[in-house]
This record gives sequence, C-alpha cells and structure tokens, in this order.
Amino acid sequence: MLEFTDVKYEDLSSEQSNEIYTVRKAVFKDRLDWKVNCSEGKEFDQYDNSKTTYIFGRQNQSLICSLRFIETRHPTMIMNTFLPYFKNIHIPDGNFLESSRFFIDKDRLKQSTVCNEPVCLMLFLAKINYAQSRGYEGIYAIVSHSMLKIVKMSGWKIDVVERGISEKTAAVYLIFMPTDKLNQQILINNIQQQSWLRSDTLDSWPLSFHPKEQWSNKM
Repeated sequence: MLEFTDVKYEDLSSEQSNEIYTVRKAVFKDRLDWKVNCSEGKEFDQYDNSKTTYIFGRQNQSLICSLRFIETRHPTMIMNTFLPYFKNIHIPDGNFLESSRFFIDKDRLKQSTVCNEPVCLMLFLAKINYAQSRGYEGIYAIVSHSMLKIVKMSGWKIDVVERGISEKTAAVYLIFMPTDKLNQQILINNIQQQSWLRSDTLDSWPLSFHPKEQWSNKM
C-alpha cells in the first residue's frame, strides 16, 4: 500500500524528523549537489519551522517521497532565497501555498514494491487533494527546466509565471499550479491508465493506493 499523509512541523516525531531530513540530505546534497544547509547528516533550513506542513508518501512505513508546504502569507523561499534569480516576482494576496523540497527517493523506490508505479503523478495528486481539503486556491513553486517538463507531461495545466536564472546559470521557473477539479481529474485519469494500484479516495485526503486484491476486498 502507498499512503500519502500530512504532518505539521510541530507534530513531527523524532523518528519522522530524523528520516525526512536524512533522506533530504541524500537527495538534495549527495545526489543533486544543491547548495543546501547540512548538519550531522541531515538537510534542513529556516523554512522548516512552525509554519510548515510536510506531505509524506510511504510504502510499508518507508518514506518514498515528500514535499514541503508553507502558506505564501509567511516568509517563503520564493520571496527570499529565490528572489535574486528573477527580475520580477509578484505573488498575489490570497490563500496560496508554496511547494518546495519536492523529491522522490530513487534508491528507496527501486527497493519497494511500487517501483513501477507513477509515483510522481500520485505525489502531484496528493498536492491537489491536500490543497482542496484545506481550501487553498493554488500552489506556487520554483522548478528547474527538467521538472517543468515533468509537470507538463503529467497533464497538469500549470502556468509559467516568470523565468529566471539560478546561481548555476541554469533556467528556473516560477510556476502556478491550479488545484481545481479539472486538474484533479486529469491526474486521476492518467494515474488510472498507468497504475495497477487502486484507490477509493482518489479525490479526497488523505490519499492511499492499494493492490487490486486489497481494493476488491474493501468493496
């Protein structure tokens, strides 16, 4: 079973915080070589705070994927860390989220029973379902060119708000991800076409996927 849940920063157990920050270090520092803060084998920064909510994707209790949400009315990476990368950035007033530290741990995924599943699509759907469940109007994020292509290939009808240049002179993009029913259904349809897992909560939160046999037994 693959389960997606949310956990607020202040509700993280010591085991959860150790796992998320250790895996993030392996992904963002060791594999991607991002310029991130690391200490004692963990990656975390000032945006891991009481305003933060994490989305966890777990398979048999093992963390496979995750991302970090912060409401845009609070200090965010977009308006601080990434601001110098762009000539002009404006986030409108409203009930929006910033998404950051999005990852899928390739090593853990390969060792799991969901290695052939469209986990990225599922994590995208988790974004939408969580945002809908809390009444948010949409999600903003800074993405690389490769991630922009992945998001577009998912079918999600995102908007590119602004293009910038990172400290590595690579193109980066501020994107807006609508969380409406149309985009939710697009992702649901694509997941159903590609996955052997089934779910009776595809349009709700929390989100979980079960093997066909388990799903049939629930019906």
